[in-house]
Amino acid sequence: MIKIMAGKPSSEDIKWFRGQKPGVGLCTRKDVTFLEYQALKEIPDVIHGFTTRLGGVSEGDQASMNLSFSQGDDPEAVRENYRRISAAIGFSPEQIVCSKQTHTANVRIVTRQDAGNGVTKEQAFMDVDGMVTNEPGLVLAAFFADCVPVFLADPVQKSIGLVHAGWKGTVGQIARNAIILMQETYGTDPANLIACIGPSICPDCYEVEKDVLDRFRTVFPQSLWHHLYTRKKEPGKYQLDLWMANSLILSSAGIPASSIYLPNLCTCCNPSFLFSHRASAGKRGSMAAFLGLL
Repeated sequence: MIKIMAGKPSSEDIKWFRGQKPGVGLCTRKDVTFLEYQALKEIPDVIHGFTTRLGGVSEGDQASMNLSFSQGDDPEAVRENYRRISAAIGFSPEQIVCSKQTHTANVRIVTRQDAGNGVTKEQAFMDVDGMVTNEPGLVLAAFFADCVPVFLADPVQKSIGLVHAGWKGTVGQIARNAIILMQETYGTDPANLIACIGPSICPDCYEVEKDVLDRFRTVFPQSLWHHLYTRKKEPGKYQLDLWMANSLILSSAGIPASSIYLPNLCTCCNPSFLFSHRASAGKRGSMAAFLGLL
């Protein structure tokens, strides 16, 4: 079992990617520690956060801020964790909208009638890995333990999107799908979007085999391959950069490079602070990304 970090962490307690300090920062409120982006904090009426392992009541491999009902945790502990993180960030569990993530590139529009989905009422969305909305009072949620969160916020049209991008979702360009849906539904101009790639597995930790890499080669032009991966000495093994892949997708969709923020924070490098599927060999809870409109 991985030992959880003790006490309130500081920036010095965390292993930043290759020593680089990130755009994401620590916040501890009501004894709950979560992460937030200054770029999103500066947008009026937008609320957000990315959870850590700290501040909840779950025990064992799920200690302590587990937000998944499907990892074998006590459901009442998970519900208490939702109450705690909601109070810390500044919303209520009844405002949250969740979906059943299955590594698709499917994105769904959500409305006020969906509030509470997957938390205070039965899960109704299956095979959905991204959501968008422009309705105040809703908080989109997605779940992670190495995969890539992508936060999208349009301060002009006052709309938001949140996606779960594992390698399959990244190959399917789920972030682009969310941007297109925001364009079609809310009139979003990608040039106005703020995009934040959340804490997830870094390219130094994410080893893949040739079959996965070949899928990326079909999506990205050969001129970009050197940005996406490095070859290991062991035949058929590669280090894949999901942060860069999603950043390139966001750029190609029209978001300025200056409006795309990387985390420089790896889940696998920080297993005492963040849940990581790889670091724990699957014995873990789940973190959540939250993005809402006030």
